[in-house]
Amino acid sequence: MRPKELLYSETHEWVKVNGGVATVGITDHAVEHLSDLVYIELPRKGDRVTRGQPFGTIESVKAVSDLNAPVTGTIVEVNDGLADQLDILAGDPFGSGWLLKIELGDASELEALVSPTSYEEILARES
Repeated sequence: MRPKELLYSETHEWVKVNGGVATVGITDHAVEHLSDLVYIELPRKGDRVTRGQPFGTIESVKAVSDLNAPVTGTIVEVNDGLADQLDILAGDPFGSGWLLKIELGDASELEALVSPTSYEEILARES
């Protein structure tokens, strides 16, 4: 069950907002679709990301996929432990599998994200 307090992007990233900081990860759907993860490349603390633009990549035995920023802002924290323990993403994508924390540059961008119900509808259309 996907957490109801999160917002979602159509490219399968999730966002949890706490004050002016957005924690970003990828959904369980994305992890399952990629399967067998072998590598992740994330930006560094202090880097800027732009909504809709790639901020890193994730590689599985099947493909290399871009990770897209759901919001614009400055990275204030990176989950550096993921590079050595990608199985965390499969085991807890909505918790300890978070990717980045971004200081929001424009909170109005959150309006472009979708609710859990709308995200479920997106997944239904994809299948």
